[in-house]
Amino acid sequence: MSDALQPEENNGVSLRTLTHIVYGLFALGLISAGFLGVASIAAIVLAYLKRSDAAGTLYASHFDWIIRTFWWGLLWLVLSAMATWIFIGWLTGLVAIVWVVYRIAKGWLALLSGAAPSPEL
Repeated sequence: MSDALQPEENNGVSLRTLTHIVYGLFALGLISAGFLGVASIAAIVLAYLKRSDAAGTLYASHFDWIIRTFWWGLLWLVLSAMATWIFIGWLTGLVAIVWVVYRIAKGWLALLSGAAPSPEL
Protein backbone atom coordinates (compact mmCIF):
# COMPACT_ATOMS: atom_id res chain seq x y z
CA MET A 1 0.00 0.00 0.00
CA SER A 2 2.61 2.50 0.88
CA ASP A 3 5.05 3.46 -1.83
CA ALA A 4 8.70 3.67 -0.92
CA LEU A 5 9.97 7.23 -0.97
CA GLN A 6 12.49 7.85 -3.71
CA PRO A 7 15.43 10.05 -2.81
CA GLU A 8 15.35 13.46 -4.41
CA GLU A 9 17.79 13.98 -7.23
CA ASN A 10 18.64 17.54 -6.25
CA ASN A 11 19.09 17.75 -2.50
CA GLY A 12 20.56 21.03 -1.35
CA VAL A 13 22.80 23.27 -3.36
CA SER A 14 23.81 22.24 -6.89
CA LEU A 15 27.47 21.61 -7.61
CA ARG A 16 27.51 24.60 -9.98
CA THR A 17 26.24 26.95 -7.27
CA LEU A 18 28.60 25.42 -4.74
CA THR A 19 31.55 25.97 -7.07
CA HIS A 20 30.54 29.63 -7.44
CA ILE A 21 30.40 29.90 -3.65
CA VAL A 22 33.89 28.39 -3.33
CA TYR A 23 35.32 30.85 -5.89
CA GLY A 24 33.53 33.71 -4.13
CA LEU A 25 34.83 32.77 -0.69
CA PHE A 26 38.36 32.39 -2.03
CA ALA A 27 38.17 35.78 -3.75
CA LEU A 28 36.72 37.41 -0.62
CA GLY A 29 39.58 36.06 1.48
CA LEU A 30 42.11 37.39 -1.02
CA ILE A 31 40.47 40.79 -1.54
CA SER A 32 40.24 41.41 2.19
CA ALA A 33 44.04 41.08 2.42
CA GLY A 34 43.86 38.42 5.08
CA PHE A 35 41.31 40.09 7.35
CA LEU A 36 38.77 37.58 6.15
CA GLY A 37 41.30 34.83 5.59
CA VAL A 38 38.84 32.47 7.20
CA ALA A 39 36.81 32.78 3.97
CA SER A 40 39.72 31.36 1.96
CA ILE A 41 40.16 28.53 4.43
CA ALA A 42 36.40 27.84 4.31
CA ALA A 43 36.60 27.74 0.50
CA ILE A 44 39.39 25.18 0.56
CA VAL A 45 37.70 23.04 3.20
CA LEU A 46 34.49 23.11 1.17
CA ALA A 47 36.40 22.20 -2.00
CA TYR A 48 38.03 19.24 -0.25
CA LEU A 49 34.70 18.08 1.20
CA LYS A 50 32.79 18.27 -2.09
CA ARG A 51 35.55 17.06 -4.41
CA SER A 52 34.46 13.43 -4.06
CA ASP A 53 30.81 14.35 -4.75
CA ALA A 54 31.92 16.07 -7.95
CA ALA A 55 34.09 13.19 -9.16
CA GLY A 56 33.58 12.56 -12.86
CA THR A 57 31.97 15.94 -13.48
CA LEU A 58 33.17 19.25 -14.79
CA TYR A 59 33.16 20.65 -11.27
CA ALA A 60 35.80 18.21 -10.02
CA SER A 61 38.39 19.97 -12.19
CA HIS A 62 37.32 23.31 -10.71
CA PHE A 63 37.74 22.01 -7.15
CA ASP A 64 41.18 20.65 -8.03
CA TRP A 65 42.06 24.00 -9.67
CA ILE A 66 41.06 25.92 -6.53
CA ILE A 67 42.92 23.56 -4.21
CA ARG A 68 46.12 23.74 -6.29
CA THR A 69 45.85 27.53 -6.52
CA PHE A 70 45.53 27.81 -2.74
CA TRP A 71 48.48 25.58 -1.89
CA TRP A 72 50.85 26.96 -4.54
CA GLY A 73 49.84 30.52 -3.68
CA LEU A 74 50.41 29.88 0.02
CA LEU A 75 53.81 28.34 -0.68
CA TRP A 76 54.96 31.32 -2.76
CA LEU A 77 53.60 33.84 -0.26
CA VAL A 78 55.40 32.12 2.62
CA LEU A 79 58.65 31.99 0.63
CA SER A 80 58.19 35.65 -0.30
CA ALA A 81 57.60 36.57 3.33
CA MET A 82 60.84 34.83 4.28
CA ALA A 83 62.68 36.66 1.47
CA THR A 84 61.54 40.14 2.55
CA TRP A 85 64.69 40.54 4.58
CA ILE A 86 66.64 40.78 1.31
CA PHE A 87 63.94 43.06 -0.17
CA ILE A 88 63.14 40.76 -3.09
CA GLY A 89 60.29 39.20 -1.12
CA TRP A 90 58.07 42.22 -1.71
CA LEU A 91 58.34 41.78 -5.46
CA THR A 92 57.85 38.01 -5.41
CA GLY A 93 54.93 38.43 -3.01
CA LEU A 94 53.28 40.84 -5.42
CA VAL A 95 53.84 38.42 -8.30
CA ALA A 96 52.33 35.59 -6.22
CA ILE A 97 49.23 37.64 -5.40
CA VAL A 98 48.76 38.62 -9.05
CA TRP A 99 49.12 34.95 -10.03
CA VAL A 100 46.46 33.86 -7.50
CA VAL A 101 44.07 36.60 -8.69
CA TYR A 102 44.68 35.49 -12.29
CA ARG A 103 43.94 31.85 -11.41
CA ILE A 104 40.74 32.75 -9.56
CA ALA A 105 39.54 34.90 -12.47
CA LYS A 106 40.49 32.30 -15.09
CA GLY A 107 38.79 29.47 -13.20
CA TRP A 108 35.66 31.48 -12.43
CA LEU A 109 35.33 32.63 -16.05
CA ALA A 110 35.71 29.01 -17.20
CA LEU A 111 32.95 28.01 -14.78
CA LEU A 112 30.68 30.74 -16.12
CA SER A 113 31.23 29.46 -19.68
CA GLY A 114 30.59 25.87 -18.61
CA ALA A 115 34.14 24.64 -19.25
CA ALA A 116 36.95 23.19 -17.18
CA PRO A 117 39.84 25.55 -16.37
CA SER A 118 42.66 24.99 -18.82
CA PRO A 119 46.00 24.13 -17.20
CA GLU A 120 48.30 26.21 -19.41
CA LEU A 121 50.30 28.85 -17.55
